[in-house]
Amino acid sequence: MPYIGSTPTSQNFISGTDYFNGTGSQTAFTLSRTVASVNDIQAVVNNVVQVPNDAYTISGTTITFTSAPSAGTSNVYVRYLSTTTQAITPSQNTVSWSTLDSNVQGDLGISFKNRIINGAMTFDQRNAGASVTPTNGQYTLDRFAISIGGGETGKLSIQQNAGSVTPPAGFTNYLGVTSLSAYTVPTANWFSLLHEIEGLNVGDLAWGTANAKTITLSFWVRSSLTGTFGGALNNSGNSRNYPYTYTISSANTWEQKSITIAGDTSGTWLTNNGIGIQVGFALGAGTTESGTAGAWTATRAFSATGATSVVGTNGATWYITGVQLEVGTQATTFTTAGGSYGAELQLCYRYCYALYKGDNIYYANGLYYNSTNVRTQIQFPVNMRTIPTITYTGYSSFYRDNTLDSQNVNGWTVNAGNSNTVQLSSSNSMSGTAGQSGMLYAAGGSQLIFLAEL
Repeated sequence: MPYIGSTPTSQNFISGTDYFNGTGSQTAFTLSRTVASVNDIQAVVNNVVQVPNDAYTISGTTITFTSAPSAGTSNVYVRYLSTTTQAITPSQNTVSWSTLDSNVQGDLGISFKNRIINGAMTFDQRNAGASVTPTNGQYTLDRFAISIGGGETGKLSIQQNAGSVTPPAGFTNYLGVTSLSAYTVPTANWFSLLHEIEGLNVGDLAWGTANAKTITLSFWVRSSLTGTFGGALNNSGNSRNYPYTYTISSANTWEQKSITIAGDTSGTWLTNNGIGIQVGFALGAGTTESGTAGAWTATRAFSATGATSVVGTNGATWYITGVQLEVGTQATTFTTAGGSYGAELQLCYRYCYALYKGDNIYYANGLYYNSTNVRTQIQFPVNMRTIPTITYTGYSSFYRDNTLDSQNVNGWTVNAGNSNTVQLSSSNSMSGTAGQSGMLYAAGGSQLIFLAEL
């Protein structure tokens, strides 16, 4: 057939077209979907487009022609134009932002779906991948601390990518726990890997009110042990508690788990810069520190009754990554809290900022405040949660201007400051002239860490 201008491009929309065989007597045909209006389809008989309402009518899934189409093979077809959106009901009977694919969430500008910072175990500012044997309250990878009730030490080690196993698809890091003995946890003691979420980041959950939102906790886990494992969610005062369980079916195999928890309508849940929610993964707990899984209680618990104890088996391993806590009843595709590597690191800096680690690394200018005291000022890349404290290893070399000598600064104290900037004062006695300036260099494998953890 000739055309004026370029030949038009044709395209068959098979998935959007129903084909029928005309019989010469049949006028009604059943469509594959419900149609709201004749304007939502285009009916064609023997390659002739039919006029809506005159040549055919629509009722639900039935198209009725005023005259029976002639006999033929697939000579009657109906194209769906979708000028009216077809309605479907999803399996969960509702659609919320948490049930959308992560790519769709990004397109819609939805951020901070995941309330767990460093859930992919990417950042380890303090230890840089080295193994640690932690004591109670000690942070390991960023935002993940160990809680030990009873003060036991030497029962487990924690390391980023311990054992050097392949992480689950989509991840490059994990947090690994290794039991260092076969330890029977006393009745009132516990071991728990703890992630504390700041109240400012969970205020929208409305916990402690009648409008409390349901959340879903999901993660990837791998262990040399199998069976039922436990954990718990607690408020800041440990006066509201929800023990939970999950099952590891195959040893030394990554498995994804999810636990849906109805929001707590009782108790006090902080929405300021204090502890909003404590998310704990039990590694062993005594009977009085364990509770019945699946319900909120007003007593403290760190695990579910009868859960497997990782520290109870010498050499046992337990690895975790992809930790996510989100609003809704389903676990969706994992996303970092920040949405990118840089943004996630900035979130970590709010609680821990490791300024440097190494030798001969310049990090700040300083001056003699008086003849025995050197001071310097450090500005943070983000506002920290509160005025930080500092931990210091090694020492700094203070190279004085207009001289060839240097003096060692063996430690620092916070002299003044706020959540954005602090003034540091040397903790050891120096010798110089008030007002003399110089440069500070890391030395002796030193590291200066600013801490504003919950």
